Formats: sequence, C-alpha cells, structure tokens
Amino acid sequence: MIELKSVTKKYGKTAAIDDLSMALPESGIYCLLGRNGAGKTTMMKMIAGHIAATTGQITVGGKNVSPGKMPEDVAYIESGSVQFNKRIGNLIDMAAELHNDFDRDFANKMVKRFELDTKKRFEKLSFGMKTMLTTILTLANQSKVILLDEPTLGFDAIMRSQFNALLLESYQANPRVIIVSTHLIDEIAKVIERLIIIEGGKLLLEAGLEDIDEMAYSLSGPTKDVMPIITNLNCIGQTVVGSVMAAHIYGERIAPPDGIVVDRISLQDFFINLVGGQTHA
Repeated sequence: MIELKSVTKKYGKTAAIDDLSMALPESGIYCLLGRNGAGKTTMMKMIAGHIAATTGQITVGGKNVSPGKMPEDVAYIESGSVQFNKRIGNLIDMAAELHNDFDRDFANKMVKRFELDTKKRFEKLSFGMKTMLTTILTLANQSKVILLDEPTLGFDAIMRSQFNALLLESYQANPRVIIVSTHLIDEIAKVIERLIIIEGGKLLLEAGLEDIDEMAYSLSGPTKDVMPIITNLNCIGQTVVGSVMAAHIYGERIAPPDGIVVDRISLQDFFINLVGGQTHA
C-alpha cells in the first residue's frame, strides 16, 4: 500500500528524513513514534504529497507521490486543522457532496456520540472538538490511507479514550492503513497493531506489537550477576540503583539463572530505552 525507497528530505543542509526505506503493504492501525524533530510530520506530509522528497521514491497503491501527483486516497490531518466556519450539519452535507463514498451514517452517529450540536458553527467549537469533528469527517470519507498527526492534542483523558474507540470502530468497519503520530504511547497501544519508530530522520523500527511484547523485557538483579548475562544480548538501556541493575533487552528471550528476575516492559519504556539507549543511575 505505502512504500518509501531511500527517501531523503533536506531543508538546507539539514536532513529531516535521511535515506529512509519502509513498506507498509497491509491494512492496519500503525503508531508513529519519535522524539520532537525526529521527522514524523515531514514523513507524513511527503506520503500525502504535501511536500516533495529531495531524493528517493514514495508510492501509494503503486502510484508515485509528489506535490504534482497528490494521492486521492490519502487524507492527512494535523492538530489544529480548520474547516469552513459553517454549522456542523452543513459541513457533513458538504463532505457528502464532495465524496461519493462518504459514510453519512457513521458521521452522524459519531457526531451524536460526542454530543456535537449540528447547529453550532465550527469556530464556536473548542480546540479539541474541532479536531474531533475533522477526524470524524476524514474517517467517514473512506480514504484508503489516513494520516493523523498528533490528533489528541488538547484532549482530556476522557476524550482521548473516546478518540481511540472512534479509531478502532472506524477501522473495524472499514480496514485500511491508519497511521497515528502521538506521544501518548501506552494509551494508543490499546488499539494499534504495529509500531513505527524514527530517530534523526531514520527508520529505527517497524514491528508488530506482539513481536515487541515477546522480545522486549528486562532482567533485574545484582549488577555483578546481570552484567555477565547481557554481554551477548541486545541491551537497549540500563537502570542502576546502588548495587542493583535492571537491563532492558530487545531480542530473543533467555532463561536467566536463579536470582535474576524477568519482567515485561511497557511500550513507553521500550521506546524511551530504544531511542535513549543509555544507563541511568
């Protein structure tokens, strides 16, 4: 469905995306992670055809993507996206007229669920509700690829939970590629299937959550006992407190000796250690 081949995007001498290759052949809900400035927004905008790659090739559905060839089946939404200042009911009507496959029933059901007054104008909505409405309209238009850039900024905990439920319900009704960029890792983990991590404009990881859950773990115990064990393991980070160490591992699980405790690590801790990769004492 989506393929990037040796894609680089430079702004002057700075590479926001640096020789990145990735293929997402199947439908699924993907979480795009990276520190601020890692290149997440740049990558999404290139896939949507909003900006051009400096070098490399991007295809969606086998067709080349560029600002001159923006893919019709890709919808990119960033936090703070605006709509015409019309009543919500009118915006739904306009979207239905623009897209033949617009799912009006889904849009109306979601507007009712989130208690959006169809007579209220867009500019009268809160920042979070503006984003929620834009997301509802986007998901209802049946695009084959949905790119959501920090969609839950301005949401409280309840709205974030509702948003994740909305995302999952939309996907179950219409499987496609949905990529969500967010910093709220453990919350989105409840609905995503795969994880994409980029760092410094490079692809660090693209893997399924089941694989990560199996391969990401920690080994805890006396430092003198843990250190020899991790010599030949892929240790992505360490936490040392006094004479005790927790070594965070990403790789094949081992059967540790007595006295060493094996624990799972959260998705957020996995991300922090994979990207940070340092010892904390």
